[in-house]
Amino acid sequence: MNRLLEGRVAIVTGAGGGLGRAHAMALARHGARVVVNDLGGEREGSNAEAVAEEIRRQGGDAIARGGSVTDEAQVQAMVQATIAEWGRVDILVNNAGILRDRSFAKMSLDDFRLVMDVHLMGAVNCTKAVWDAMRAQNYGRIVFTTSSSGLYGNFGQANYGAAKMALVGLMQTLALEGAKHNVRVNCLAPTAATAMTQGILSPDALRSLQPEKVSPGLVALVSEDAPTRMILLAGADSFECAHVTMTRGVHLGGSGDVAPLVLEKLDEIRDRTGEVVPQTGFEQYQLELAKAGLATELPAG
Repeated sequence: MNRLLEGRVAIVTGAGGGLGRAHAMALARHGARVVVNDLGGEREGSNAEAVAEEIRRQGGDAIARGGSVTDEAQVQAMVQATIAEWGRVDILVNNAGILRDRSFAKMSLDDFRLVMDVHLMGAVNCTKAVWDAMRAQNYGRIVFTTSSSGLYGNFGQANYGAAKMALVGLMQTLALEGAKHNVRVNCLAPTAATAMTQGILSPDALRSLQPEKVSPGLVALVSEDAPTRMILLAGADSFECAHVTMTRGVHLGGSGDVAPLVLEKLDEIRDRTGEVVPQTGFEQYQLELAKAGLATELPAG
């Protein structure tokens, strides 16, 4: 077996079961030392300890660490304990998550905030805790777990979809900011049968969508030769890439009431022929001003 992560140190959040467990096991098989994080993870008999013990039985190196990703102090303590144990953190897999599904009309704002806090701010807390160390060692691999619910929408998941798409925006900027320090940041959009999908997918689909079929994509995203700024979709042994694109659109001039023209030209505006993937947000400015006959340059810094 090609051990792609020999000697690397990885933290996987929400790794007591489901996708997190599959990720932790796959990272260990490829040679990484793994911190298995989950709520109550340090308690004897916890799911996280069971995963860590399974990794050790198979000849790997793993420790269980408890703590909520929503608690900044607990996250900092986990990262510091990892560095004390193994001297560094090379890989962070932001996997922890919850569901509070309801139609938006019936959804409480408390449930909206809770899902945002766990998925978005939980990932922010963990990433902030490792960011300086990764920059200092000139090496880091970070993965955010996004979802088709964020990329494409899903009825009853306004809170979850908003959080998952927010992680794409976070990835886009952190990949730019981490590039000169060899910190690569990507998103993984899994399709897998976990406790979070019970009652959502059919029994046949659940049987075919094992989390272990997603984790090879995760390993690729945190390897030495990992890409950066990639949205990798994975499920049932299939792998795809999603992009946030910009169509060529039309320039309608600036005189008079342009709104009726926008409505009239919507089909042309959304025509995907010749669409591009902007490399920075400023590139939208450049492309639009170029159509207006105005040249622009990227701002310094």
